[in-house]
Amino acid sequence: MQETDAPNLNVGNIIDVDTSSFIAEVVEKSMEIPVVVNFWAPSSEPCKTLGPVLEKVITQAGDAVRMAKVNINDCQEIATQMQIRSVPTVVAFVQGRPVDAFAGVKTESEISEFIAKIAPEIGPSEIDQILEFAENAYGEEKYEDAGGAYSQALQLEPDNAKALAGLASCLINMNDLENAEHVLSGVTAQNKNDPAITAVQATLDTAKQTASLGDVNDLLKAIKDNPDDYQARFDLALSLWSTNNRNDAADHLLYIIAADKDWQEDGARKQLLKFFDMAGHMDPFTLSARRKLSSLLYS
Repeated sequence: MQETDAPNLNVGNIIDVDTSSFIAEVVEKSMEIPVVVNFWAPSSEPCKTLGPVLEKVITQAGDAVRMAKVNINDCQEIATQMQIRSVPTVVAFVQGRPVDAFAGVKTESEISEFIAKIAPEIGPSEIDQILEFAENAYGEEKYEDAGGAYSQALQLEPDNAKALAGLASCLINMNDLENAEHVLSGVTAQNKNDPAITAVQATLDTAKQTASLGDVNDLLKAIKDNPDDYQARFDLALSLWSTNNRNDAADHLLYIIAADKDWQEDGARKQLLKFFDMAGHMDPFTLSARRKLSSLLYS
């Protein structure tokens, strides 16, 4: 069966554009108002995913921006001139020229950020407002309020990495490790390497490890009696980290790495990398500890 093209859409600030109208409706119109061009194809599943979300954000923007939809099957000359290599591809025009672009599927918040760069007068979207409330509540250690807001954000955008990481962090802080693990188990492959997700995953892993540790004083005595009791030293590093003694925690792991890199299948180095994920890769702690690690491994 032959696929049917979507009907022309000329409603509000969203219009269909073809080869004959592209100059007038995109290039010339962008001298007055930013124009976002969505290059799409009827048979593309990613286009079907992105389209409704993109149109929702554009509609919410009102008169601050308009969107032109270009079906590349009908406008191959334009697609060639614009060097469109895949769909969906979204290009922003301002003052008669392309100024920004992205390809592939994006979340609603990512699209909102993209639009805000070309039309800064647009206020924050609903999900951005919810996330701002959640982050403020989290900063005030109101984890139940923050968790509720993050959950609300996920109802609007189930794959939002910031909301997923935030909700899991709230659950960890409320010592609900089981539900935190459940939240993170639903993370899509696309978000697995998101810095917020990797950081909270490392936090969860460490929280699960510290839950079964012995008394800190017993661990200190163990390594005083035997400095090469690497398991006690490793456990002490986790305990110190949980009480925010980050530098001391790293030093104990570095001690193990210097003495026996292969202990527990490189366990000390792997744990140190988790500390880096949790702290953030540009945090002064990470930069300092990473230099120490590099000198041990490559000297």
